[in-house]
Amino acid sequence: MSHSKKQEENMLIVKDNALINASYNLELVEQRLVLLAIIEARENGRGINANDPLTIHASTYIQTFNVEKHSAYMSLKEACKNLFARQFSYEEMNENGNLTHYTSRWVSKIGYTKNEATVKIIFAPDVVPLITRLEEHFTSYELEQVAQLQSKYSTRLYEILIAWRSTGKTPIITIDEFRNQIGILESEYKIISNFKLRVLEPAIKQINEHTDITVTYEQHKKGRTITGFSFRFKQKQQAKIEKTVNPKRDPNTPDFFIKMTDAQRHLFANKMSEMPEMGKYSQGTESYQQFAIRIADMLLQPEKFIELYPILEKAGFNNE
Repeated sequence: MSHSKKQEENMLIVKDNALINASYNLELVEQRLVLLAIIEARENGRGINANDPLTIHASTYIQTFNVEKHSAYMSLKEACKNLFARQFSYEEMNENGNLTHYTSRWVSKIGYTKNEATVKIIFAPDVVPLITRLEEHFTSYELEQVAQLQSKYSTRLYEILIAWRSTGKTPIITIDEFRNQIGILESEYKIISNFKLRVLEPAIKQINEHTDITVTYEQHKKGRTITGFSFRFKQKQQAKIEKTVNPKRDPNTPDFFIKMTDAQRHLFANKMSEMPEMGKYSQGTESYQQFAIRIADMLLQPEKFIELYPILEKAGFNNE
């Protein structure tokens, strides 16, 4: 690989990480807007660029996230205003070998048409090359989890944690870094006992009650002063089989829906994305990685699961 190509990739990784970190500070409706824009681009086959707007209909938002019509309109209008104001920063080496500090918006243009209840989004040029990773980050499965959470702190903590899903534990996060990541202002909750009582412990309680993971935390000290936290979490046990009886179904087709773990879904979705049997489900403009993300979402839907089960078995899935 040439030096310039390698440097270009490194720059993309730096921006990518900056954007993913910034995404922790998006409110839930803003996250949903980003996800729906990505889905719209995939379904219309035109992809995402820095010129053409993507249209999101309020009806799609209402149906996808099961929210009340009037509040959805209000939320979308407010989210448009807030998403335009959102920024992320990164540093990049210039041609003279000096670091340049850049700030980019998430979107370069966003509009809300009241009479049509639609949102139009154009992603900023810096965001466009990173859309695939954003799509991984905002899977509909994870949005389903955070939709049950009642505070922005529990939502952001969940998102920080699931970035470490493969290890089930986080490194030590300093107090300042943690406060910044979950969006606490310098003037808020300065006393650590207050911070734990009002922010950290209620967030963990909500995550343990309403999501697919169970979390514990450890505090780290320098002398008698708490300097940071680390978290451990594990996937909750899921029911192995849920029967969905359909008397008209061919007896050779499984009449049950197997609730797979998140890790299982993504593992088998990656395998299935490259199988010729999945050809009829693929869309011409998407990569194998994008296709795998969509398959993983399909495996959450009982009807689609039953339809895909023979291919899933062929990919090596065994429910024994």
